[in-house]
Amino acid sequence: MALSRFFHLQHPLWVSLASLCSRSMSSLDTRARAVFSAAVEGVQPDIVVRRSLERHGDKLLVNGQSFTLTNNLYLVGFGKAVLGMAAEAERIVGDHLIKGVVSVPHGIQKTLHNHGKEKMLLENNSRITVMEGAKNNLPDADAQKSAECIRELASGLTEKDLLLVLISGGGSALLPAPAPPMSLQEKQDVTQKLAAAGATIQELNTVRRALSLLKGGGLAQCANPAQVVALILSDVIGDPLDLIASGPTVRSDFKPEEVWAILERYKLSYSLPSSMNEVLSKARPHYGLQVQEQPEEVQDHVLNVVIGSNTIALECASRKAVELGLRPVILSPGVCGDVRSVARLYGLLSRFACYPEKETPPELAAEILQLGPEVGVESWDLCRTMNVLVEERKEGWGATCLLAGGEPTVQLTGKGRGGRNQELALRVGLELNSDEVKSGAVFLSGGTDGQDGPTEAAGAVTDGELMKEAMSQSLDIDGFLTNNDSFTFFSQLTEGRRLLMPGLTGTNVMDVHAMLLPPSPQRDFQ
Repeated sequence: MALSRFFHLQHPLWVSLASLCSRSMSSLDTRARAVFSAAVEGVQPDIVVRRSLERHGDKLLVNGQSFTLTNNLYLVGFGKAVLGMAAEAERIVGDHLIKGVVSVPHGIQKTLHNHGKEKMLLENNSRITVMEGAKNNLPDADAQKSAECIRELASGLTEKDLLLVLISGGGSALLPAPAPPMSLQEKQDVTQKLAAAGATIQELNTVRRALSLLKGGGLAQCANPAQVVALILSDVIGDPLDLIASGPTVRSDFKPEEVWAILERYKLSYSLPSSMNEVLSKARPHYGLQVQEQPEEVQDHVLNVVIGSNTIALECASRKAVELGLRPVILSPGVCGDVRSVARLYGLLSRFACYPEKETPPELAAEILQLGPEVGVESWDLCRTMNVLVEERKEGWGATCLLAGGEPTVQLTGKGRGGRNQELALRVGLELNSDEVKSGAVFLSGGTDGQDGPTEAAGAVTDGELMKEAMSQSLDIDGFLTNNDSFTFFSQLTEGRRLLMPGLTGTNVMDVHAMLLPPSPQRDFQ
């Protein structure tokens, strides 16, 4: 059966864009990095805030709703992107701002200054206090102190006040307020064990909010009866409000049995501190009642708006790809699951796109469709993508840029340094080394926050020459993978040239994947 009949393919009209690519952007590696940079630039904090806050005199418009400003504005924020968000928000409404507190990553002010990103820094006369913490993206005593200051500010508000809450990825680590008697270390141990066992970000946040005073709607409850407006830069697949930064301004319907089910799933329920049992079995102190009984009027005073997401980043990357003479195809913003399966999918798509024969084997397409749901990609999106790849082979278009985003997971088996983006790039490099098809593809995986795990890199760029390059330098790829030591591998490989090192970007909308497929030689497909 012909592949076109197998997929009921349609034939979109495209012209070749290869001639538009400038000579300075001739290498796929360089263009992949440029595409990633465009994705990050499109979700910069100041840009997304300006899109969302519209000021008309003493009226503030947010998502179609109007709020009156009468020197009654307070601001709190937490996350990797909130410093830039806060700076822009203060430019817009600062004359009505009374006080603010933001919790941001350790060292981010110095990093932004060193990278010439002063627009993300607050003015010297700012009314917002900046508190740094969560070194290496882990909750710590500094972050807990920041959370206490935020809680104190919110608790003192009245019905005449307006609280602007800025939330972005990394907010969970930067707003640790464990419910007594649980200590910060005990809570951190629980989440670290879950992460090491391969728990998804959704599962991690479900547990975090159950053990916190401020997550799961706790901050909104503290601010009641003040009006709360939350601007959210999403770092969670599907942009679920209750899971982004563990939903501090979103009513939670959590039930203790859901938390226990997650812990049972990863065989951790028998290795937890006794304080956790106490927290889950009693009412939360800041409510005086169980979360699922939270008064409805609390949410009547809250407006939650997602102002930036992975989808927006991919759209910006797509536009940049066109500028660089690439044919962009957005696969999905929801890639998840184990990095080994994700790497396998990208390897299969590369072989599908570059298969040397007239007809691509239906079994290859079937394997792709079977693997898709395992990594969060819908069958329709896979069929649409394969349709474009087949048309490229038939019509002889220029290089194709396959784009996707999301947040895969890594099961820790070693104690090396690395992150999911670097490990994914390393595994895709092995997939691109297939003897069946030498595609010439280049693959990039990068965290939009500029920080992949506890390393200085955002990710890495790889291709089918990776294995040969590693062997020439006597680097054992399997050994590095077993030890989850991808950062050390890429640092040693060709003096670290494959690493993606933008520094902390000031934003965070999960990861961006870009696989650039070179033009296929034109063949007679008639």
